[in-house]
Amino acid sequence: MARTAGETNRKKLHSYYDYSLLFLILFLVCFGLVMIYSTSSYNAQRIHGDATYYLSRQALLGGLGIIIMLFVSKIDYRLYIKKLPIIKIKPVTILYFLCIFLQVYVILFGEEIKGAKRWIQIGELSFQPSELSKIAVILVTAYIVNLAPRRLDKIWGFLRVALFISPLLGLIIAENFSTGLIIGIIFVAICFVASKKKAYFIISGLVMGALASLMIFFVDFRSDRWAAWRNVETHEKGYQILQGLYAIASGGIFGKGLGESMQKLGFIPESHNDMIFSVICEELGLFGAISLILLFILLIWRIFVIAINAPDLFGGLIATGVLVHIASQVLINIAVVTSTIPSTGIPLPFISYGGSSLMVILFEMGIVLSVSNQIKVRGS
Repeated sequence: MARTAGETNRKKLHSYYDYSLLFLILFLVCFGLVMIYSTSSYNAQRIHGDATYYLSRQALLGGLGIIIMLFVSKIDYRLYIKKLPIIKIKPVTILYFLCIFLQVYVILFGEEIKGAKRWIQIGELSFQPSELSKIAVILVTAYIVNLAPRRLDKIWGFLRVALFISPLLGLIIAENFSTGLIIGIIFVAICFVASKKKAYFIISGLVMGALASLMIFFVDFRSDRWAAWRNVETHEKGYQILQGLYAIASGGIFGKGLGESMQKLGFIPESHNDMIFSVICEELGLFGAISLILLFILLIWRIFVIAINAPDLFGGLIATGVLVHIASQVLINIAVVTSTIPSTGIPLPFISYGGSSLMVILFEMGIVLSVSNQIKVRGS
């Protein structure tokens, strides 16, 4: 019997939760652990005397990150912009100033590794504050834009948002240009999506491109990377990329098999980090590489669906920021590994070794799942 209009109206609204996105996240984390063990076991045994050295550390932080993600996913994301009961300060404000403090601290007292101060040492673990700053920029930019979105229809509204983001962005760029580039892309993308007028973003893009070019060509080690990219086979600093290209070329269609890579045996330095995609290509071939890219596309699609169905502008902008973060890191990492662009230190999300990067991404995924949990759908 057909339902009456009254029966249809009595359908209750239920909270939605994107289990498809959750499954993709868990699958990518598990796949990342498999590839980290495959790529790092030789060097871990040789250097640390334990083939599971890198795997165990990543698994521990990954497991902790998943627990945090599930916890955060059940918190209403709108609480981040509401004043706390006793101190009367918004969590997003606390996070913003905490990140500024940590960035100043790391510049003054941070652990110097490979000529750069980017890490704070906590016992045996090292933490990269610029990773936490990605969450801060997403939340702060979304919050400021949400207060007066129509101001972004003029360039002065965009500059107003930039005024708040620039202190944190400047501190990050001072020691970590590649992460600063990602954060700049996230900030501009959120503003671009919220604005009805797009023309002035062309001017903004040209100015930012000019500034980025100055920071590349007038800083010695960055200009060396440009020169190495142009002459990968002959430049002394093109060794890592060249070995990565050998790995990709030798993988063929279906690869040599999991754990059978030759290039990871000392030819690609720290192959479990930023260059892990080249080993994936060698061991799993073109089929494995394309399958991984399709998984990332599906992940981005699910985040996009959440963004366009978010219950308010703030939630939609948060999902947009996370989407751009994941998409830009995947594109840049694969482009670097395939020598499409000059080398820069951007990890492959969920896959590359790095506890702070993985935990931050999982925290972001928790916020996106929280946005999905606030979407209301009619039950049957």
